[in-house]
Amino acid sequence: MAIISTLLKKGIRLRESLEQEYSQPIELQKQALKKLLIASNRTAIGEKYDFPGILKSFKGGNDQFYEKFKNSVPIYDYDKIYEEWWHRLLNGERDITWPGKVKHFALSSGTSGATSKYIPITKDMVKAIRRTGVRQILSLSKYDLPKSLFTKGILMLGGSTDLEFNGTYFSGDLSGITAGKLPIWFQRFYKPGKKISRNKNWGDKLDQIVEKAPKWDIGIIVGVPAWLQILLEKIIERYQVAHIHEIWPNLQIFVHGGVSFEPYKKGFEKLLGKPLTYIETYLASEGFLAFQALPGRKSMRLVLNNGIFHEFVPFNDQNFDENGSIRQDAVTLKIDQVEEGKDYAILISTCAGAWRYLIGDTIRFVSKEESEIIITGRTKHFLSLCGEHLSVDNMNKAIELASNEFDITIKEFTVLGEPYKNLFAHHWYIGTNDSVDAQQLGERIDALLKELNDDYAVERRHALKKVFCEVRPSSDFYDWMRSQGKEGGQNKFPRVLKGEKAESWKEFLNKKGDNL
Repeated sequence: MAIISTLLKKGIRLRESLEQEYSQPIELQKQALKKLLIASNRTAIGEKYDFPGILKSFKGGNDQFYEKFKNSVPIYDYDKIYEEWWHRLLNGERDITWPGKVKHFALSSGTSGATSKYIPITKDMVKAIRRTGVRQILSLSKYDLPKSLFTKGILMLGGSTDLEFNGTYFSGDLSGITAGKLPIWFQRFYKPGKKISRNKNWGDKLDQIVEKAPKWDIGIIVGVPAWLQILLEKIIERYQVAHIHEIWPNLQIFVHGGVSFEPYKKGFEKLLGKPLTYIETYLASEGFLAFQALPGRKSMRLVLNNGIFHEFVPFNDQNFDENGSIRQDAVTLKIDQVEEGKDYAILISTCAGAWRYLIGDTIRFVSKEESEIIITGRTKHFLSLCGEHLSVDNMNKAIELASNEFDITIKEFTVLGEPYKNLFAHHWYIGTNDSVDAQQLGERIDALLKELNDDYAVERRHALKKVFCEVRPSSDFYDWMRSQGKEGGQNKFPRVLKGEKAESWKEFLNKKGDNL
């Protein structure tokens, strides 16, 4: 088991994993927040919000530290923290929201807003991401996997490591930033290697990987499902084989994240010669929040003792407006106050200088005791034009069930909310290269959503009067992303399109000669 044995030889132990396994979640989180506040107490934000004063409250009993913290520091979304603090980081100022000068910024996929966001990546955050990555690798020892797997290559399909530099800071995809800082011991396993990883042209990068593919012995693939599926299809077509295991017979693990895998699974498995072990991660531009720690589970374990303090906001109308924006008087909870089975938006405070920052995802606890969660959607990627409260979780499940029933592969999908006869309609766009009747597919998706969501069922009888469905070639979705400069890496197609992005999508289809 070359990877694991290499880690152990380097003196890396399971201490942090065991610490989380045998400690109360709230105690780990209390210590995590204390460390963050101590590190930042002399920064500009620490002085404004009196971090030393908050630290004194840790001597008090029970919830005193958290009450002081949330009453002292306001809730931030990206726009607010950028305007108040992070723009100063881009100007090269030091000691603003984290000690020192920030030299790297991750460009987010921009699925919620109109433009990319610049997320600070500090040296401490790079180390934290690396530590969590090591913990995930060590967790593979719990899976029933052959020892030979851990001597095989790991293909990580991410953004370019050739970052943009403007004289003050570097910027690029988080996967490009972290891949460029891989430890030396890992580089012997890492594919596609430094040269190909530097390529900024996504199409050329895929072609280079395709050419090299037969020379590699890959055991693990890592990346966003849509782009990895495209890569595997290219390899299979190039070498005229029946499935990817004819090229990589030892491929056994697919580590994925950033988007629900279930809608992709049916099409993805057509490319395989034998089953894979699927492992989900929660690696956002803002930090490595969670990973699947145990086999046989679809949930992920929050990382509670590695540079991130989590808060949870019940995802309801009292805390969020109709656009998915958080209200200033929103109720926030720490980890010992949450309940299983309810949806929460996440606030994080991190060793990259994010403070009470709304990351934009919604999660649900499936085990409070073990801090196990599933991702259910995005605060802004939901539809509630008239109270239907349609979540991404609902959409993913309906698409999964419909694709199985119609025996088709749906590679992408999105939905728009539209006015209709003084009331409302949903307009679905389904990306598939299989033949299917759009009306029948739309009717089935509608029926499934009525079963999955009571609010949706009620509003379909009242204000939500129509559901449209349009079947498109899957290439339309990827062509639109390319037109937006969002091809490859960690970029994902938005499940809900609103505002400027919705108009851009419709305009894009119109230019293809379609009358919408």
